[in-house]
Amino acid sequence: MAGFKDIIGQEQVVAHLQNAIASGKVAHAYIINGERSAGKEFIANIFAMALQCESDGEKPCCECHSCKQAMNRNHPDIINVMHDKPNTIGVDDIRTKINNDIAIKPYSSPYKVYIMNESEKMTVQAQNALLKTIEEPPAYAVILLLTTNLDTLLPTVLSRCVTLNMRPVRDDLVKSYLMNEIHVPEYKAEVCVAFARGNLGRAKALAASEEFDNIKREAVTLLKYIRDMEINEIVTAIKKINDYQFDINDYLDILEVWYRDVLLFKATHDANHLIFKDEIQYIKKVADRSAYAGIETIIDALEKAKARLKANVNFDLTMELLLLTIKEN
Repeated sequence: MAGFKDIIGQEQVVAHLQNAIASGKVAHAYIINGERSAGKEFIANIFAMALQCESDGEKPCCECHSCKQAMNRNHPDIINVMHDKPNTIGVDDIRTKINNDIAIKPYSSPYKVYIMNESEKMTVQAQNALLKTIEEPPAYAVILLLTTNLDTLLPTVLSRCVTLNMRPVRDDLVKSYLMNEIHVPEYKAEVCVAFARGNLGRAKALAASEEFDNIKREAVTLLKYIRDMEINEIVTAIKKINDYQFDINDYLDILEVWYRDVLLFKATHDANHLIFKDEIQYIKKVADRSAYAGIETIIDALEKAKARLKANVNFDLTMELLLLTIKEN
């Protein structure tokens, strides 16, 4: 584990947490809100480590006994709240793992820190049970709720917590991290940055994913030849896409970035800023034969397809409508 300096692109969140520690005005409950893989748990763990740090200087120092315990994930006063059911955090989870434990004073530290990931999965009853604790917590208690969706939390819970919203990380920072820290080649870093959309964790995962490379290759192949495909070939393509149903948003993002490249090249005739530079021959071909209105229709159809799939509309029907729109435009 590292320190606050290693949190990339979340300056406001970092400043708030560091100021709270420096001023001694640490709240009893925080909500860290951000996309999946955005780094919420990383931030929570660094904050927890800093709260318990024994150093008189910069916190966390990463060298004291407390910091070493935190880095080894065996700090007695930093508690990761786990839940038994994968999709639900129930009232019994809250009562046994927070409410009944919080009255016990810290073992060796100034604070007792509870970190609950996926707090959007709390039932209403679980949130109400937690509410009783965050209304009148012990002076040493700090509860960190990590969530991807603030709308699932009750207004009464929100009103008693300090909410910290994570923001998309700038593309240049994501690219620099991929290239300098995990040594991803520049051309691959640019592709990962385009699909990550400011989510550093997602960019790292894409850079390491062979599955993503396969999906990208098949998507681009489909786009190259879709104009010449018959309906039965499109149906076959849909069945192939169905193999990637769990990664369908990645698939649709690939299609969208391709057509944004087409639109950009059509407007500028400049390949330097394209994501799919290595496919310039095909990008130019599509740009020459497609009207601006047609390209925009396709991009709009991609957004509609994402919305339909999110609403659990039939997968095959959604993809068939999308691919026919692409073929016709």
